Amino acid sequence: MSVPATQHMPEQGAGNRRILVILAVVVAAMVGLAYASVPLYQLFCQVTGYGGTTQISGDAAVEILPDHPVRVRFDANTNPALNWRFEAVDAPVTLNPGEEVVINYRATNLGDTASAGTSTYNVTPVKAGPHFMKIDCFCFIEQTLQPGESVLMPVRFYIDPDIASEPGTADIDEIILSYTFFPVLGGSEDT
Repeated sequence: MSVPATQHMPEQGAGNRRILVILAVVVAAMVGLAYASVPLYQLFCQVTGYGGTTQISGDAAVEILPDHPVRVRFDANTNPALNWRFEAVDAPVTLNPGEEVVINYRATNLGDTASAGTSTYNVTPVKAGPHFMKIDCFCFIEQTLQPGESVLMPVRFYIDPDIASEPGTADIDEIILSYTFFPVLGGSEDT
């Protein structure tokens, strides 16, 4: 004799609720990971130098390595959605590893309203990333410019002297430091 289907309903309802709770937790975890992915990726790149990401240093180098000059060129890019002119002010520099340098970029808002941007950076060749030490930089900081406003943005850096002693990087004699400005989604806009 078969059992009527109505007697299995409480068990089936509990199973459905359990699946619903599991799915809600999975969706919440996915949303949380989506929001955390950018800062986590940024941290990963800064720690490992992955993708040409430079290192951040609070101090200048302890030693200067003479006789291993490295030329550093500066590249500036702007996403087309941001109505800014962004350019490297300073000419390429040649420095010895360990020597601290300050250079400038300039951003100008070409639009009729205030707009906000933020920049990302990398170095080429990628293998130089772990040895390019930024002490002070404007990257990943929201910059808001009024219409027609132009600002200088300094970058203070040095190249780790270990670049000359490691087999994979001893041949590097030129590095390109590249910044790209993007509009801040939902950023400050005055009308």
